Amino acid sequence: MTYKKKLIEVAIPLEAINAASAREKSIRHGHPSTLHLWWARRPLAACRAVLFAQLVDDPSSDLKKFPTHEAQEAERKRLFGIIEDLVQWENSTNEEVLERARAEIRKSCGGELPPVYDPFSGGGSIPLEAQRLGLPAYGSDLNPVAVMIGKAMIEIPPKFKDKEPIHPGAKDRQFYRNAEGLAEDVKYYGEWMREKAWERIGHLYPQVELPKVYGGGNATVIAWIWARTVPSPDPAFANVQVPIASSFLLSTKTGKEAWVEPIVDKQAKTISYRIRHGGTKAEIAVAKEGTKAGRGANFRCIMSDTAITPDYVKSNGRAGKMGQTLIAIVAEGNRGRAYASPTEAHEKLALSAKFDWKPETSLPNDPRNFWTVD
Repeated sequence: MTYKKKLIEVAIPLEAINAASAREKSIRHGHPSTLHLWWARRPLAACRAVLFAQLVDDPSSDLKKFPTHEAQEAERKRLFGIIEDLVQWENSTNEEVLERARAEIRKSCGGELPPVYDPFSGGGSIPLEAQRLGLPAYGSDLNPVAVMIGKAMIEIPPKFKDKEPIHPGAKDRQFYRNAEGLAEDVKYYGEWMREKAWERIGHLYPQVELPKVYGGGNATVIAWIWARTVPSPDPAFANVQVPIASSFLLSTKTGKEAWVEPIVDKQAKTISYRIRHGGTKAEIAVAKEGTKAGRGANFRCIMSDTAITPDYVKSNGRAGKMGQTLIAIVAEGNRGRAYASPTEAHEKLALSAKFDWKPETSLPNDPRNFWTVD
């Protein structure tokens, strides 16, 4: 049997693939891949291109049809054109572009679309793109989170191919392509769950007034940022809860730097917090350090600069003297995340939430475990 080189062994349009992969990061909002940001996720554009290029024969493998270097280069250029169209985000559901790619794969694979198996499927990029190209796709992984992602993206949707949605008041349509019916159901019941959740806990998520740097107005709170506290080790401030924070930085994006500035009043023996934007390199460096003091779990008291050792933190934790304090509010701004200074009203509201359930299983007495085990 004569060995046939595949396109990927000779050449691929790397610049086009890299550009599409980089662009994909900023425009894939709403795609299933954003539900869980897998730490080693492969760009979908690159996966489509690599799958195509490793299944399609390089023109040099058919000397009867492409006997000269010029003829081979011309054919590669044509195949490159298919890849360049294939990697565009807008063409990820373009059936005309996808079918052109499938046709080339069939030509190189005896008229069939071969199966693809990814034994370390992770976030599922390779099986997903294999499925998009019409290839029977299989994936496996030891990580249960990866298995769940794979089932949600690769295994379950095909079972609902071309089926109608079942939610009440479904649109009166004659035909649903692929998993559109399932997607409509997911959207409907997702909105229903959101409404029910808002009825139960919506009062715990009030809006916050945005600083002028974000355009002002009110915005929805999406997170509260807290810091653990312990009593100051200095007897003069023993009744003051001081923060143990590894960093006060909130955003390091150039031009959008944001950080928490603790305001210490030694006379009144109080600590408050406000959000700062921009700042000098020295201020940013100080914010980055938080209340850390050297390596490990060593901190300093921002009231007196007294050392807070790991043993001191542990002893206060065992004595039930650790607390928490709200240091920043994160809101949904017009152009991404916005940060607001904490307010007493928000802190009281957050602390008012009471739970009527807690875990009842005892943790194992194993000093080697520093995490919560099953």
